[in-house]
Amino acid sequence: MQLDPPGTDALTARSSRVVNARKLQRRRARDKAERFLAEGPQAVREAIGAGVVEDLFYDLDADTRHSDLIDAALSAGAHVHACTDDGLAALAETVTPQGLVAVCRFLDQSLPAEGALVAVLHGITDPGNAGTVLRAADAAGADCVVFATDSVDPYNGKCVRSSAGSLFHLPVVRAADTADALDLFPHAQILAAAADGDDLYALDGAGDLDAPTVWLFGSEAHGLDEATAALAHRKVGVPIWGKAESLNLAVAAGVCLYASAAAQRRKLDWCHVNRLSRIYPARRVRAVALVVHVFPSGLRPSRLPFLDSFRSRQEKDV
Repeated sequence: MQLDPPGTDALTARSSRVVNARKLQRRRARDKAERFLAEGPQAVREAIGAGVVEDLFYDLDADTRHSDLIDAALSAGAHVHACTDDGLAALAETVTPQGLVAVCRFLDQSLPAEGALVAVLHGITDPGNAGTVLRAADAAGADCVVFATDSVDPYNGKCVRSSAGSLFHLPVVRAADTADALDLFPHAQILAAAADGDDLYALDGAGDLDAPTVWLFGSEAHGLDEATAALAHRKVGVPIWGKAESLNLAVAAGVCLYASAAAQRRKLDWCHVNRLSRIYPARRVRAVALVVHVFPSGLRPSRLPFLDSFRSRQEKDV
């Protein structure tokens, strides 16, 4: 760990360390150095937790507001540097810098052997949308996110910020070709998100979403081209019941990923009887009916603590 020696002047926009770090705002420099910038306390906190921070730059105000993160970076072995306002502004890509910018190593990630839920991005060039899809995939418990053909660099500054730290939580892989990326998941169904696809909720009702799934998402402006959409087993759309013309890509992706995640978790809940006691009250009647149907001889009350109260209510109703 290393803190700039006492008495060292705060780094300015012309300091060599700042100048070199600023080069990472360009993709070519990031790929060459295998380093990227993470801006803001949330991203920096997750980067420190992932153990990938090499340098941390902070302004004098952050020395007070985010002293815990500065201490954590020091404990993790990072080089820590105080900056003037203009020095930090040179590294930050936001209008109002949040006081912290970290230089991080590329994440050493590999694809899961068998992903139950995966998002593949094809031709998504808007870093804000891409980062928000990554954040939604993380929240839904996805196993991996693949940035495939012509998609934005996941290490792009705006993409990193939009992911709100999720970049550091799950495998994020860059793939040159979408078709090759899909071949890596031979045991999963491939669903292409498309406005003219089958109704998402109809598929859910039919039980078609609980299998291992790779969701394929295209750009918000153009969607998926025909050749890429043809790589999927079926096209699926989120129904619009109001008057909106369409859904934002990241919103639609979040809906699709959560629908699959919920279906997969319901399947796990109902396949393992000892987990049924955790079901919320609104689902208990359906859960009991299912269990009694699967095990007609009945179940021990100790396995389903809410079963006796359910039966007593039935008797009262009669």
